[in-house]
Amino acid sequence: MLVEEIMKTNVITLSPEAKIDAALRLLNENHIRHIPIVDSTNKVIGIVSDRDVRDASPSIFNEVVDSEELKNPIKTIMSQPVITIHPLDFVEEIASIFYEEEFACLPVVRDHQLVGIVTEKDMLHTLIQLTGTNVQSSQIEIKVPDRIGILAEVTSIFGKRKVKITSVLIYPYKNDPSYKILVFRIQTMNPLSVIQDLREENYDILWPNTPEYKNDL
Repeated sequence: MLVEEIMKTNVITLSPEAKIDAALRLLNENHIRHIPIVDSTNKVIGIVSDRDVRDASPSIFNEVVDSEELKNPIKTIMSQPVITIHPLDFVEEIASIFYEEEFACLPVVRDHQLVGIVTEKDMLHTLIQLTGTNVQSSQIEIKVPDRIGILAEVTSIFGKRKVKITSVLIYPYKNDPSYKILVFRIQTMNPLSVIQDLREENYDILWPNTPEYKNDL
C-alpha cells in the first residue's frame, strides 16, 4: 500500500510569520494536532504541534496573563528540520519512521511541494485494514516450517473449502528461525471444517486452541 492511498490532501498550513494565536485557533477549530509551516513556494520548513502551542501559551494559573506571548511568530516555536515522506513510499516502510522517531505525523512532499500529511491515526486505521480486523471474520494461527512453498501449501487447503481469505500475516516463531507463524483471517464465523483439514495435514494450530474447539474436532 502506498502513502498516496492513505494521506490527507486537504492540509491546513501556516506561514512562518503567522502568530502563535492563529495556530491555536486553527488547532482548536479543526480538531487537529499538527500544522505544517510552509514558505511562499509551499515548501515545508517546519511543523508545529498542539503541544508546542500549549507550551508557548500563558499558564491559566498566572495571575496576570501576558497575551503578548501569543503574538510571537510561529517560527519561534516550530520544529525544524522536518522529516518528510513521498506519496509513492510504502506505508509498511514509513511505519518504522513513526515507531523509531516517535513522530505523530509526517508531511508528504513531491518535488519539494507539500501535497499531504499522514498521522498516527491514519497509520492505525491502515493497520486495521491490512490485518482484516475491520470485517467480520475468524482468525487462525498456524506454526509452519520456514521453507519455500509452505504458504501455497497451506492456502490450498482453504481453497478446497472455498473459504475467502481476508488477510495473511507472517510472523517469526519466538527465537527459532526454523519456523514461522501464519495468521489467516477468513470470512467465516465457523472455521471448524478448515481447522479439521489443517489438523489432518499435521499442521500445528496455535489458535484457536480453546477447549470448545478441541472438543469439537
